[in-house]
Amino acid sequence: MAEENVFDIVVLGGGSGGYATALRAAELGMSVALVEADKVGGTCLHRGCIPTKALLHAAELADDARHGAAVGVHTTLDRIDIGEVNQYKAGVIDRLYKGLAGLVAARKVELVTGWGRLVAPDTVMVAGRQLVGRSVVLATGSYARSLPGLDIGGRVMTSDQALTLDWIPKSAIVLGGGVIGCEFASVWRSFGADVTIIEALPHLVPNEDEAVCKAFERAFRKRGIAFSTGVRFAGVEQNDSSVHVWLEDSRAFDADLLLVAVGRGPATADLGYEEQGVAMDRGFVLTDERLRTNVDGVYAVGDIVPGLQLAHRGFAQGIFVAEQIAGLEPAPIVEATIPRVTYSTPEVASVGLTEAGAKAAFGDDNVTTLEYNLGGNGKSQILGTQGFVKLVRRADGPVVGVHMIGARVGELVGEAQLIVAWEAYPDDVASLVHAHPTQNEAVGEAFLALAGKPLHAHA
Repeated sequence: MAEENVFDIVVLGGGSGGYATALRAAELGMSVALVEADKVGGTCLHRGCIPTKALLHAAELADDARHGAAVGVHTTLDRIDIGEVNQYKAGVIDRLYKGLAGLVAARKVELVTGWGRLVAPDTVMVAGRQLVGRSVVLATGSYARSLPGLDIGGRVMTSDQALTLDWIPKSAIVLGGGVIGCEFASVWRSFGADVTIIEALPHLVPNEDEAVCKAFERAFRKRGIAFSTGVRFAGVEQNDSSVHVWLEDSRAFDADLLLVAVGRGPATADLGYEEQGVAMDRGFVLTDERLRTNVDGVYAVGDIVPGLQLAHRGFAQGIFVAEQIAGLEPAPIVEATIPRVTYSTPEVASVGLTEAGAKAAFGDDNVTTLEYNLGGNGKSQILGTQGFVKLVRRADGPVVGVHMIGARVGELVGEAQLIVAWEAYPDDVASLVHAHPTQNEAVGEAFLALAGKPLHAHA
């Protein structure tokens, strides 16, 4: 006989969306069971955002050591000890995990370890235990996808295996020029590897504004990162020491390994969703704008919901759902106002519509754009970075997109999100005072120019 417990909310999945739901619900006085087969924190903390950014920080330090002489600091790079890098990475993860686990315990969220399955619209079964929720939140996240017929194993790997490597490749082929692929390409290049990216679409970081894509490609080319765009992958063979990859146009490449970075799929198979009548599309759980599924009392958050697969989106959705269940009627999350960052060298950060997206939405004659080059920004000159801030505006209306490329521009996307979300006009932002000398000034200067009063930019 299965043990049964009743909670206000049962959350299936302890990643960014799931644990945010649990913590906010507990804060609002609800009883919560949080079901997680692995560790709280999910992909982001253990196999995604945090470990990759730790590697990227190590890569940045390696590049700084190489280039110190350019500013009169004569550093040299002795070696990169990947074992020690991995220890540093693991330390960051461990500290964050302990902090998160402590929060879950302090909020009196009941953490249930094991593989959960939806066995009724209000019930999750875990290791013979029935958890009944007045509401159930599906938050089972995503997995690293591959292509049909492309088997993962040996020297053909996804980001999951790449993050556990105890050796640095001398050469690598990256299949996929999106965020994950470009971040790993950036790390390995900084660690001294020869890297080639294969992207079937016309550009690297193909979801970004075309001007950013082109600038990003120039920067990668300058760093010695090779890439092929617009031609599909055809196949791979591997042996004990290398991989041999070929494309549909018959070009071939050889390297130590192949990283498959072709996106992430929703982790929803064999969890009982479809059997309980939850509407699905290609593995994704369909919801309305309030993240309700078609089954009464069942919600979904994070990567299993169609849209941007970003940890901060899942986190925000988790908070939203907890407040929705509590009856607070929070404002729906607007997908277009969610910021996006690629943490490579250079960084790419954006929020809102691209120029092409805005023209598709409003018409070619109803969109204006402006680019402010970081060459006019003092802090960017100090950092030795190139790039720009691009603004996309609805003619005589608010700014609907902000797109940036350059060192550390990910730290500027917070203000960009406020600008787009609050539908700011150029004059609204141009009147704000931005601290000097910061790269944040570049945002202010761009808006000064768009408002018709450029100072450190040509009219």
